[in-house]
Amino acid sequence: MARANRHYIPGQVWHITHRCHKKEFLLKFARDRRRWLHWLFEAKKRFGLQVLNYVT
Repeated sequence: MARANRHYIPGQVWHITHRCHKKEFLLKFARDRRRWLHWLFEAKKRFGLQVLNYVT
């Protein structure tokens, strides 16, 4: 089934989640967790986002 189009609404708070295949843990190794944080904060800078909280 196709995913619905996403709409950007300025000034709103977004809750973003990610689910892995078979509910396996994606960030098993420290290097993977560091890389994920790097990507998160690069996106923050690139798109002018505010990260209110994150859980790994």
